[in-house]
Formats: sequence, structure tokens, C-alpha cells
Amino acid sequence: MQQHIDAVREDGRFMPERALLRLQEVEAQARSAPLPVRAEFLTQLSNARMRLGQHDIAMQLAEELIADARQHSNDVALANGMLSKAYITFALNERRASHLLAFEAERIANRTQNLPVRVQATISAGQSWAEEGNFPFALAKLQAAVDLARQSDSPSSLAAALNALTLLYTQMREYDKGFQVLDELLAVSSTMASPGRMAQAKNTEYGLALDAQQPQRGQRALLAALALERQLGAKGMLAVTLVNLSDSYLKENDYARTLRYANEAITAARLLNNEQVEATARLNIGQALIGQGRLLEGKQSVATGLAYYERTANQPDMQAFWLEYGMALEKAGDMRGAVTAYHRERSISNQLFEKQRQKAVYELQEKYAAEKKQRQIELLSRENQIKSAEIDNRRLQQRVWWLLALVLAMASVIVGLLYRKAHHANVQLKVKNQELKRQSSRDPLTALYNRRHFQEFMRSHAGKPLQAYAGAEVVGALFLLDVDHFKHINDRHGHAAGDLVLTCIAETLHEVLRETDMIVRWGGEEFLAFLPAVTRDSLDDIARRILHGVAAQAIDYQGKTIKVQVSVGFAPYPLAPLGQPLNWERSVNLIDMALYLAKAHGRNRAYGLRGFQNVERTTLEAVEQDLERAWRDGFVDLSVVLGGADETDSAGTGMAARGSHAGASNDFGTAATS
Repeated sequence: MQQHIDAVREDGRFMPERALLRLQEVEAQARSAPLPVRAEFLTQLSNARMRLGQHDIAMQLAEELIADARQHSNDVALANGMLSKAYITFALNERRASHLLAFEAERIANRTQNLPVRVQATISAGQSWAEEGNFPFALAKLQAAVDLARQSDSPSSLAAALNALTLLYTQMREYDKGFQVLDELLAVSSTMASPGRMAQAKNTEYGLALDAQQPQRGQRALLAALALERQLGAKGMLAVTLVNLSDSYLKENDYARTLRYANEAITAARLLNNEQVEATARLNIGQALIGQGRLLEGKQSVATGLAYYERTANQPDMQAFWLEYGMALEKAGDMRGAVTAYHRERSISNQLFEKQRQKAVYELQEKYAAEKKQRQIELLSRENQIKSAEIDNRRLQQRVWWLLALVLAMASVIVGLLYRKAHHANVQLKVKNQELKRQSSRDPLTALYNRRHFQEFMRSHAGKPLQAYAGAEVVGALFLLDVDHFKHINDRHGHAAGDLVLTCIAETLHEVLRETDMIVRWGGEEFLAFLPAVTRDSLDDIARRILHGVAAQAIDYQGKTIKVQVSVGFAPYPLAPLGQPLNWERSVNLIDMALYLAKAHGRNRAYGLRGFQNVERTTLEAVEQDLERAWRDGFVDLSVVLGGADETDSAGTGMAARGSHAGASNDFGTAATS
């Protein structure tokens, strides 16, 4: 019985439908077996049901296993039950709950001497930390899992641990280390005579090669995985590999192969009821059709695929797709659609940026609160010591009067020291509070003002009179900048290079603008400048100085020169159609639309909104909805300022079904994430 269940384990991972049939053949016998055999049977049965998308049945089996394990106080069975429940919860998109179950499973497994279970639980805990963005914790866990697997003499445990560690190095962009671990993973997989394990390793190789800018190696790995999966009949893996192949050919602009593999992926995904793979395939089909000039069909396919991602609210994946979609529409000549896509991507980017900033502020506040609490504990401890000393002093006073003066003197010294320390602690707290206030108004990377500070400033200063210049009309002005092809810089040179670009642009803005002008980091790669008093005729010259000042920077990073350009939208402030000034939020929104016109019409240029004409013949809402049409119809006056020659190159388009790279299945199931 145990040998039969052990033989089913590999089937359950790669061919769950066959594993389910084999498990059902022995179900009656397995349920009446001793607990270790019964627990292993329930574990494999639950995992097979989960991989077939039968989540309700899988959860019932996991709960049955947990109850049985607790009744018999068996930690090995309990850890397996908690892991099964974690995987099912993950498949249901309840990630935080899944992570907590994985952490609990690891704690229970570490109470046992069962090395394979400990390896599996440690891998799951490491993957959970990685999904929460805590890479140091994840790395420590997965390296520990590899060490445990080496002690277990279990090739399957070692392969699983090496696979998870390779995926983590890919996420961390530690590509050299990733390839080192991958070499060992491929070697171990080749000794196991398991097409499923080798296919899994090849999918992991694809993800690493793709991120390391080795697309040809990644494509070869995918084709090898596809052959192994077809030989094995692994339908779940096959669907993910097919959608990744469609993405690979999309990046090469091979639209015929993109459509072929994407349609095959949809057929395979429907057999498994895998909505995510099907949605990702729809997105790739849409971009391929757009590339072929079939714009309407392409947009319809994209809308179908996007419905799934909108429903699951996966913002990082949505941001990446909207950017790629905008580039595809721009390449196809649909400038209005491209502007809408870029605007949607920027909105999501700003939301993510704001969440990260709030998280940083909360962490800093928690740190200072913890320090304050620790100081209070220390003061209370000292106060208790003083009270104890006073009790002892009263006893000594009754016996030894001549020591009274000495005791009082010592008490005075102690109180004085405590007062000095308390005073010092209060001074330090005041300094920390001032530092926290400064940091809450500044961006930690560029040291520019942040969006929150600008909003507070505008609420308290909007509408105040401007200084007058003799003989010239003085206005305020708002300039909104966005770095051109910033994602391409990050992808090619890494995020450290992207951070360097942002700090260099911040320094350039300080040079080309005045000390009295407020410069704000508005979002991820967006900057906003508020000029409180300038002449109306100088706005075009200021935009030109910004464009040429940024383009003139040659940023040296690791021996390579990075050339950077920006697109700009600007306008005088306040804007006053029909003589009624707009609030600053609506002004910024109009300037943002001007910025996206600059993006859509070639980048490295500035579009300025001079003012409004004949607005009584339309509505401000119509102008805000389509600024370019309002310009063509003569309702707004725009100026265009060109930068120098565009030296940037365009990034590729396409969308892969990848989280920690789809197809390189982790131990939370085989669901693809784009």
C-alpha cells in the first residue's frame, strides 16, 4: 500500500488526473490503514483534487487530514495537512491566509525528524516570504531547505529546493547565482528519469533566461519543456508552457506563431478550467492581432483577457500590461488608444508608489514608537529600583542613623542621573520627531518634496497674490515631467541604474529652475515643478531648458553611458476658462493630458496649455476627456516645444504568464501569473 501511494506522488504533481484514478482504486484500503499510510493517502488525494481545480473537495480532504492528525497527535500528518490547506488557499487567491498556514506548517514540521516534510515546509515558507517581498527571509529559508534536502538523500526533495532557490534568485535579479543553482538543478533532474521534473527545470530555465536578457536560450528551454510535457501528457504544465511560448514569439514580432501557441494554450486551459492562463493567452492574441493591423479584433481580445485581471485586482501585472499595450497601440498608429493606456498605467503606478511610501512612513513611525516604549520601560525599571532603595533606606534608618546622610546623598545622585537621562531621552525624542516630520515631506531617494507635501502646500497657499515684475504679466506655472522609456532602462540596466537616473534628473531640475520653485517627485518616474511667479512669455523657454538640461546629462553607470530624455506637459496657473479659475487638481489633470500628448507624438518634447478659446461652445468636461480633439477644434491653445534628437530605443512588447515565471511551477500549484 505504501509503495503504491509513493509511486503516485510524482503522477500527482504532473498528471493529477491519472493520479486521482490510481488513488481511487485503493481508497477503501487506504482509509482503513494505520495513520501514516492514511495521512499520506489523504495528502496525495487532496493535492490531486486541488491541481484539477476541485478546490472544495480538496479543502474537505485537507481538513479531514488535519482533524485526524490532531486526534492522534501526529505532527508529520498535521504538517502535511497544513501544507495542503495552504496550497488550496493560495489557488483561491487568498495569499496572506496561505502564507500564515505555510509558516504554521513549517513550525510544526520542525518538531519532527521527517526530513522530506521539513524540506517541503521550509520551501513553502520561503516562497511565502518571497511573495511578501521579504527576500532576505526568503533566501535564508530556501538555502536552509537545500541544506536539509542534501541530508535527506531524496533527489525529488533536492530538485524541489533547487528549483525554488533558482526562482528566488531570478526575482532578486541575481542572475549569475541563479544560473549556478540552475546547473545543479538540471544535473539532479537528469538523474531522476522523470520527464516531469526535467520539464519543470526547463520552465525555470526559461524564466531565468528571459529576465537575464537571454531570450533565445529561454525559447529553447520552453520548446524542450513542451516536448517533455507532451510525452508525459502533463496537461497543466502544457497549458502554461504554451502561453509562455506565445509570449516568447510575440516579443520577436512573430505574430503567426504567437497566435498558434496562444490558441493552443486556450484549448489546454479550458480542459483544466484555468482562467489565468486563458486570460493571458487572450492578451497575447490581442497584441498579435494589433501587430498584424487587425486593430478592432485585437482590442476585443485584450478586453476579454483584461476582465480576469481587473477581477483579481493584480495591480503589478496590470501596470506592466497597460504599458506594453500602450506601446503596441502607439506602434500601430492608434495614438488616442495609446494615450488612454499610458494614462491607465500611470494611475496604477501612482497607486503602487503611494502604497510603498505609506508603508515606509508607517514602518518609521513603528520604529520610533518601539524606541519610545523601550525608553519608558527603562525609566519604569529605574523608578522601581528607586522605590526599593527607599524601602531599604527606611529599614537602615531605624538601625544605623549615622548612615542616613550618606544614603540621602546617594539617593540624590541617583535621582540626578535619572533626571539627566530622562532629559536626554526627551531631547532625542524631539530630534527624532523633527526627523520624522522632514522625512514625511521628502522623497527618500531624490530628497525632493513628495506629493503629500505639495498637496498640503496648495491647500494652504492656493489663490495668494503673486509678486509683480515691472512691465510683464506674472503668473504661476505647473510643469509635469515623465522619464521616456524608463521601464526599458530598468529592464536593461537594473533598478539601481533607474534610481541613479531619477536622482540625476532631480539634480538637473535644481540647476535649471530657481531656488524659489518647488520641485516634487510626483510618482514613480514623474516629477512636478510649481513655479510661483514667472512671466507668461517665458514658459516655453523654461520647458526648453528642462528638455535640453535633462537630455544633456550623460549618466555613467558601471562603465556604460545612459542617455535620458523626458516628456513634459505645462500650463500657467491658475487656468481660468470663462474667467473662473480652476482648482489645482483639475489644472494638474489637464497638464497630465498634455504630457501624454507629448508621449503619444514622439516623446522628448513638451506640450503647453496656453489657454482656452470659445469654451462657451463646448464644456470643460469634453476638453478634459479629449484634449487633442479640443486642440484640433480650436477650443484650447497649445504650444509645442521640441527637444533634441531622440536617442532612446523602444522596448519590446508582449506579456508572459509569469509571477515567479509561470510554468516553473512552485509548490503552491501550477497557476500561471503574468
